[in-house]
Amino acid sequence: MVYARIAEGEVARISLHSDPRLVVYLLDSDAASNLFRRIAPETECLFQMLAGALSGIRRCQTQVHEEERELTRQGVFTLMYTTGTTGDPKGVMLTHRNMLFVAAVSGALRSMTSNDKIYLVLPVSHVFGISAVFIASLYAGAELIIADRFDPVRTFHSFETQGISGVFGVPAMFAKLADHAREQGISVADRERLWPRLRFMYSGGAPLDPAIKTRAETLFGLPLLNGYGMTESGPTICQVRYNEPLDNSSVGRPLPGMEIRLIGADGKEVAPGEVGELHVRGPNVMKGYFRNLQATAAVLNKEGFLNTGDMVRLDEQGNVHVVGRSKELIIHSGFNVYPPEVEAAISRHPDVLLCAVIGETVDGNENVVAYVQRVAGSTLDAETLQAFLKPQLTAYKRPSRIVFMDALPTAPSGKVLKHRLKNT
Repeated sequence: MVYARIAEGEVARISLHSDPRLVVYLLDSDAASNLFRRIAPETECLFQMLAGALSGIRRCQTQVHEEERELTRQGVFTLMYTTGTTGDPKGVMLTHRNMLFVAAVSGALRSMTSNDKIYLVLPVSHVFGISAVFIASLYAGAELIIADRFDPVRTFHSFETQGISGVFGVPAMFAKLADHAREQGISVADRERLWPRLRFMYSGGAPLDPAIKTRAETLFGLPLLNGYGMTESGPTICQVRYNEPLDNSSVGRPLPGMEIRLIGADGKEVAPGEVGELHVRGPNVMKGYFRNLQATAAVLNKEGFLNTGDMVRLDEQGNVHVVGRSKELIIHSGFNVYPPEVEAAISRHPDVLLCAVIGETVDGNENVVAYVQRVAGSTLDAETLQAFLKPQLTAYKRPSRIVFMDALPTAPSGKVLKHRLKNT
């Protein structure tokens, strides 16, 4: 599955890599058909209509490869292409077992039932949307209220008119809901009128800044429950239990049936309370990367443990706290700087809607650079923001440069695409 609004070049690359027999498109029939004629001129149109749920089908080839038959025998359900936040996207082979495990277990931990009405605005071409929300809702017998794109006005309208009981989103979505509510004078006092049945909110797909969590909870009068995972784990690894909300941005405990290890730089497990690289094993871990044995071997060991590449620590209750990605670690003047810590400090400023922090190589060192999207109407400048950060962050953690942007580049899931910021 491919998100409908990704760039033509990305569609072409994924199509070439996956070598599909049939292409089914569900949006603008003429535009999609013309796109596939350009990127794959040999394709044959089998079906096309101008309106309706199914817009068109094009045949790319008639032969079924033995490789495809073997993957079917191994239970592969889908190829989910990663968003490429740390490199070139890869085709993640997820099995029926991977998807159903996440759907059944995470749904149960959220107490989802047939009485729920779930608001689905996340793209089902992304693993968070399809397994943790779409399939999980169907598994529980819940009703899905589907939106084709996120818009704060439409979201509040659906809450009010559809009787939404559960909503899933990325942090950026909850930040924009809170900002829209501020502009419109909407507050928790409007709860009985605008979201009378809403009983849970879950955030995932990107790190949850404490400031965004606080703003959302103040608005809705409900805890914003956090979760964590990655495409390669179908996606959920940890989540905060519905009946055990936390007052911090921990991603909660691992799903039942999962094993975790925290590995230090020496390749050994770290001591309790220390930061280590998270390795996980369980029924939701992918089969591997499609046609990429080298990349698979780099993250999956012979014991079946997946190296997430994320640096985490465990608290005394066994909750996981994500410190940052090992590949995103910034070493400034010999000191380790984890971007999520800096991003959390920046997000505490009331005029910051979204932010992202990356490292910038200069003269054998790395500088901390912050990219900031302000709330509507804000005139926040770099000097004011630096003054705000001074009492919160040690000098080496504070940004050497702050870049304000009208909108940060994001993936369909809402995750900020930091690799695009490196060229800004």
